[in-house]
Amino acid sequence: MSGRLILAGTPIGDVGDASPRLGEVLGEADVVAAEDTRRLRRLTGELGITVKGRVTSFFEGNERERTAELVDALLQGLTVVVVTDAGMPSVSDPGYRLVAAAIEAGVDVTAVPGPSAVLTALALSGLPVDRFTFEGFLPRKPGERTTYLKELADERRTMVFFEAPHRLAASLQAMADAFGADRRTAVCRELTKTYEEVKRGPVAELAEWAADGVRGEITVVVAGAERTRILTPEELAIEVATDEEAGTPRKQAIADVAKRFGVPKRTVYDAVLAARAPGK
Repeated sequence: MSGRLILAGTPIGDVGDASPRLGEVLGEADVVAAEDTRRLRRLTGELGITVKGRVTSFFEGNERERTAELVDALLQGLTVVVVTDAGMPSVSDPGYRLVAAAIEAGVDVTAVPGPSAVLTALALSGLPVDRFTFEGFLPRKPGERTTYLKELADERRTMVFFEAPHRLAASLQAMADAFGADRRTAVCRELTKTYEEVKRGPVAELAEWAADGVRGEITVVVAGAERTRILTPEELAIEVATDEEAGTPRKQAIADVAKRFGVPKRTVYDAVLAARAPGK
């Protein structure tokens, strides 16, 4: 009988954010696969947790080969817990390959939810949160980064990025060039830590601020593009229908579409009625 794979979220800064369940699964696991075993020891020491199982490293450099070993352990009936340096495994961190392989092997996969830099930054940004996209780290090479951002210029959802502090100024300037200097942006630094800071403003102004040098873990949240074309009644009705198919009640879907595209609710309501009229 196969074992169980558990993805365990760890604090992104303040160790007090660790859940009681995190301590339980780390203490009871047969195998703990950690992105950095030294950070794991530091975390468990601060939490007063004793890891009784085997600890193995599981990071980007060995993820591919270590995945096969961990799946073998799971098929032997062992419980494997995966932790990364901070946040949720597989979100811009090791874990995806192992999850896919475990599912393919018929192994039960679950999670111990924990802090997330993506959601924390999104909530603190002051930008729309009803629809968003996580873009991870931008390409390091300037040309590739420029191309990537140009492809996102018309993205209407709020965008969340991770970035290294030494590349932040260049990335913000590239965003200003691709999205426009006034695109609303929030730079979230050292979330939940002692020197937490959230800088909000036009992306070009934040690029100037970052030029002096920024330290710490960085998450950038950027507003989506404003819709410049007015949708036809048929298009508004399709948007409502799409939301309804996803499970949103019609009244709420009409309100959501009106807010999303900056039109009166009555306009959207009339468009829906017209689309459902006889002969349509």
